This record gives sequence, structure tokens and C-alpha cells, in this order.
Amino acid sequence: MTTYAMSPADAAWYHMDGPANLAIVTGVLLTKDPLDFDRVRAVYQARLLSFDRFRQRVVEAGFPLATPHWENMAHFDIDQHLHHIALAAPYDQAALRALISDIASTPLDLTQPLWQVYVVDDVEGGSALIMRYHHCIADGTAMMTVIGKLFDTTPGAPLHPHGTTDAAPAGQPAGDGLLAPALDAIERAAHDAMAMASATVNVVTHPQQAINQAKRVLGGAGMLLGELLKTSDPQSPLKGEFGLRKHVAWSRPVAIKDAKAIGAQHGAKVNDVLVAAMTGALRSYLKGRDVDVDHTTLRAMVPVDVRPPERAGELGNEFGLVLLDLAVDSARPAQRLARTKAGMDALKHSPEPIATRVLFDILGRVPKALEDISNELYGSKASLVMTNVAGPRELLYLAGVPIDRMFSWAPHPGKELGMAISILSYRGLATLTVIGDAHLVPDPETITDLFNREFETMRRALKADTAKAPARKRAPRHVPR
Repeated sequence: MTTYAMSPADAAWYHMDGPANLAIVTGVLLTKDPLDFDRVRAVYQARLLSFDRFRQRVVEAGFPLATPHWENMAHFDIDQHLHHIALAAPYDQAALRALISDIASTPLDLTQPLWQVYVVDDVEGGSALIMRYHHCIADGTAMMTVIGKLFDTTPGAPLHPHGTTDAAPAGQPAGDGLLAPALDAIERAAHDAMAMASATVNVVTHPQQAINQAKRVLGGAGMLLGELLKTSDPQSPLKGEFGLRKHVAWSRPVAIKDAKAIGAQHGAKVNDVLVAAMTGALRSYLKGRDVDVDHTTLRAMVPVDVRPPERAGELGNEFGLVLLDLAVDSARPAQRLARTKAGMDALKHSPEPIATRVLFDILGRVPKALEDISNELYGSKASLVMTNVAGPRELLYLAGVPIDRMFSWAPHPGKELGMAISILSYRGLATLTVIGDAHLVPDPETITDLFNREFETMRRALKADTAKAPARKRAPRHVPR
């Protein structure tokens, strides 16, 4: 059977599964009206399966080193992936949280395409749809392409509204590349890095820009080495021995317009505000678990999208990683926001994302054992994964039913990262989610509640400062005689 080459970055993510920490993304959407399972099935059959990746399984192939490849699934059956279940009594958010925790704790079947969907009835009078997929299929940005194809902007859209049949190329059939020595990995990765760094620069017409881009790649490699030499994050309740059991939680939605107003007062962006509120929540959570928060460090591993514009509609993984120092040792919200803004601004100009993206290219071409060593070394420098994805801004529909809320959980693979925090926006609202090892973080809902409390504190401070601001004097009205 024909196999298709998997990109080195995707292969790196496929191998990132640990015995307890799985590289699986979980997403949820909630509807106030019930979903019709047969109609949902028809949508996924017609639209999701137009992406080859969702009809392909992963196989290890090649000599002398077997590497992951995509293989079309013979006799593919969508009913192996779509499940119709009902929520247990009392049919509330707590019951849904328990269900998602159970599902998130279960590995995917590696003999099948790596995704599952559950349509859940009786969720507070409506429905939930839970989708899980392995990270080797796509990153968060790429999944926005899938969302754009699955869901509609009007309730009565036809089943085939987009006209195209395949938004994800199958890839190149595997051939001589199977025999390429592993020692070529570094040379090829360096070539890819230079191509990536100069993708938007014409070397002939802008030679200095090309040189500067190349310097950024080389500087990123040096910075990455510096990151690897950093001391590890100290032991905390977020680090330790893992089990397969996961616990999940999600916050109440917060308004993007409020985050924008808070940020405007401090010269900060929406993301700065949301991350600062998350940092305040983690400070309170760790303090409640007897951590000396005034004298500790807490780093988050943050993905940064480096996808070239010409590959905007493709699946796969096109991001690098950076380490962000979270200001948990700052007691005041305004100070935390200022430090968060400074840290986020530094990341925007850092070559580190490209350097780690190159590292993924290298790791995807070496045996899993070597990749595990690198992941453990880099992962020890942080305590959690943090992602922030901008989702759809308008109301979307699934099988004719309006989607009320949408949020997701990123994985936290490896042996050191005991928790992942994700922020996803939809319809002008942002939701923060937490997934963590059930032993290390048995109460993730505490963190999401603290996030809402912290955000409300920042919002009230804005209102108070606005009320104190002196009113502008109005010009006297001219009354004609």
C-alpha cells in the first residue's frame, strides 16, 4: 500500500507521546439546542474527510531507520470515529467535566486514523461535541482551516458549500527518502531553516535583508543553546510523577472588548492582559498549595506560529517554541501586566521560534529515543504549556445548530510538564482551559475560577480609574439671541 512522507516536524510530534502524557488535542463546542447526530455525521463525512489526514493512519516505515509515514486506511469506516452518547445525571457542567476528563485520559487507537468525535446529548438542554486528534495531524492554527470547512456562517448552508474536495494534499509518496541516512538530518534542517528565514526576502533585490534573516536563524540557534543551559524550573505542585488520568476545567468566558480596554490603559495587547490574568491565577493557586511565590520562578512553554503565508491552508505543524517567564512573584496586577507585556514583546522579536522549529526538523529524523532525551532536557526548563489561539469572530453553525461556545485543551507531553493552559477566543469572548495530571493538579477548576476572579479584579480597577479621571470641560454652548 502506498505511504506518504510525513514532515519531520509532524513526525517529531507523533513521537512525543509518553507512556502517560499523550500528544493529543481535545476540543469542545457547546450548543443550546440539541444536535442531530445523523446530520452531524453527514457533515463530518462530507467535509472532514476531504482532508486526507483524517482518512490516513500512521505507520513506521523505511530502512535502515523506520520513520512515521501516512498510509491511506483500507476500508475506512467513519463510524469507528463518530460516537453518540448521553451525558450522565445531573446533566450539568460538572458531569460534562467528568466525561471530558475520562475521554482525555484515554489513548487513541494507533491502528486507526488518529481522531475521535463524540456527540453528547442532554447537556443542560443542549448538546456538546468533543473532538480529539493527535497533534501530528495539525497545530492550532491549522485546525482553524478545518473549523472553517466544518462549520457554517448561516444555519441553512448546503452540505457542500465550499466547492473544493481536498484542502490537504496527501504529500509525496515515500521512495528514495526512506534510505536517506539519519546523518543528513542536520544538513537538510539547516537548508530548511535558511529557506524559512528567507521565505519572504528576495536575496537579489534585498541582499541585506536576507543576510539579516540568516543572522537571526544563527542567533536563534545560539539562543536555543542558552535556553537549554538554563536552570530547570524548581519543583512545584505542577511537576512530578505522572499517571494516565487527566482532569480538565474551563473558565467562564471573558469579553475581548474588556481585555482590550484594560490593555489600552497600560499600552498592552489583549494577549498580554489574558496572560497576565492567567499568571495572577497561578500565583494564587501556587500560594494556596504552600509555594513561596515571592521567591520562585515559573516558566511556560509557548508555541509561536511560523507558518509561511503560502502554506496557510495546509495541515501539519509549523510553529516553534519559546520559554516565557511568568511574573508569579509580582504581587500587584499592574506590575504583572507590565512584566507580561515586556516578556511577550521580547518573544515577538526573538529568533528562538525558528530555532526550535529547526530542532523539530532534526528530531523528526532521528530515533524516538534520541528525541525523548532532547524533549526531557528542554521540557525540564518549564512547568507548563501555554497556548493562545484566535478563533472565529462570528457565530458559527454545525448541522444547522448555532454554536454557543468553543474551547480546547493543548497537550502537555513529556515527563516534566504536568499541565497545559489554553486560551481560545470565539465570538468576542475568550475561554481559558486547564488540563493536568490528576495527581499533580487534582483541582484545575480552582485555577479557572481564579482566572475569572483575577480578570474581574483588573476590570474593576479599570472602571475605578476611569471614574477617577477628571471629566473634560465642555465648551460653553452658544445660545443665539
